[in-house]
Amino acid sequence: MKVGFIGLGHMGAAMASNLIKGGNQLTVYNRTPAKADALVALGAKAAASLADACQGDAVMTMLANDAAVENVVFGEGGIIDSLPRGAIHISSSTISVALAERLTAAHKAAGQRFVVATVFGRPDAAAAKQLVVVAAGEPEAIKTVTPLLDAIGRTTYVASETPSIANLIKLSGNFLFVSIMESLGEAIALIGKAGIDRKEYLDFLTSALFDVPSYKLYGGLIVAGKFEPALFAAPLGYKDIRLALAAADDLRVPMPLASLLRDRFLTLLAHGGETLDWSAVGGLASKDANELAA
Repeated sequence: MKVGFIGLGHMGAAMASNLIKGGNQLTVYNRTPAKADALVALGAKAAASLADACQGDAVMTMLANDAAVENVVFGEGGIIDSLPRGAIHISSSTISVALAERLTAAHKAAGQRFVVATVFGRPDAAAAKQLVVVAAGEPEAIKTVTPLLDAIGRTTYVASETPSIANLIKLSGNFLFVSIMESLGEAIALIGKAGIDRKEYLDFLTSALFDVPSYKLYGGLIVAGKFEPALFAAPLGYKDIRLALAAADDLRVPMPLASLLRDRFLTLLAHGGETLDWSAVGGLASKDANELAA
């Protein structure tokens, strides 16, 4: 397929690379043009403008937040203005449910199609084509883009014909990941303050009780205190928790734990955690307990 790709951060660059390897004709665009160089070396074409990236069968976006997506989609020369009628915008960005609903309506009015394909996994998983894709949209559109989704992930779960449902699922999943980080951090602080070896404790947990990849990944980062370089920065985690709470407000769903996690991110950011990985929220409990100095 002729595909445009907009947004070449850690995740986007890895996903775009796999689209090229999957045999697609890829045109890439990023606000910082140099980020396209490695993909051009693999065979992609660098777009001179947003509009140039929107001339194919589909365009995929992987951007940081609602504001970035709004600018790319609704700005002058953006996706709404430039994508051909019948072509498909695939949104992989973690954005609000409200914006996804707005995008669905805008693309329909423009005669375009819209699919949400959110992804679970960190950049290393993206590079290895091990992402879990959660897709939602009109069935024929999903069928059309399935080869693209297969090129970036190990499995695709089709959630709904309503695109925004995939965004809600993504936000709920990220809420659960942060819940794991916070609870692991508190447990590790507790046993660490008592003098128990943190790494041995984590090995026990993840072999005998919680043989789960996320426990091993985030527990390992918390035990090691290794929060740099950030593969998913703390401000993005904070953003996702706020978006989950906004969706909960609209649906009248109390989420007291999510409110706590929002405050934990605020604490992390207030203490200079802007550049840290989002798993650093799990390290706050040890600092609160002065456990690392014990």
